[in-house]
Amino acid sequence: MEVQGIIDKYYLPNSPIWTILVEHSKCVRDKALDVAYKHPELNADADFIAEAALLHDIGIYLTKAPDLHCNGELPYICHGYLGRQILEMEGLPKHALVCERHTGTGLSLAEIISNKLPIPHRDMRPVSIEEQIICFADKFYSKSGNLTKEKSLDKIRKSMLKHSQVQLDRFNLWCEQFL
Repeated sequence: MEVQGIIDKYYLPNSPIWTILVEHSKCVRDKALDVAYKHPELNADADFIAEAALLHDIGIYLTKAPDLHCNGELPYICHGYLGRQILEMEGLPKHALVCERHTGTGLSLAEIISNKLPIPHRDMRPVSIEEQIICFADKFYSKSGNLTKEKSLDKIRKSMLKHSQVQLDRFNLWCEQFL
């Protein structure tokens, strides 16, 4: 099944949540592709990036985030591993890993345990270059407010630091590598 067909299977086309998901994901896709094209030395798979970036937030509808029209039961932080489950059922295991590994700059098992996060206890940091690029690009766009306005590096860094120095350090490494 094509990417848009998968999105439309789980989201009512043109509904508020569909619009948020699709607009946000298109911005992330475009930013990620820009990184990949500017850095051919990374040998990133642009076709995979384009698909996986559009699907990285597929699990949001299963979470409780009323501002985003998400009326599920689980905390929003669960959307990554829930997206993984969805895409594994759709036969897209590599795309599924992007879903699970894009929260923050990724979450180590130690971070999950120490912060008592309500997600499976396993390492959820991006591994492949494609996963890293999509995770990086995702930090530049919000799903609330102006969906297409790119956040400044300063704003992203302040947000990362609120979570942990580890998150900020990973983001800064990506800035050196990808910008």
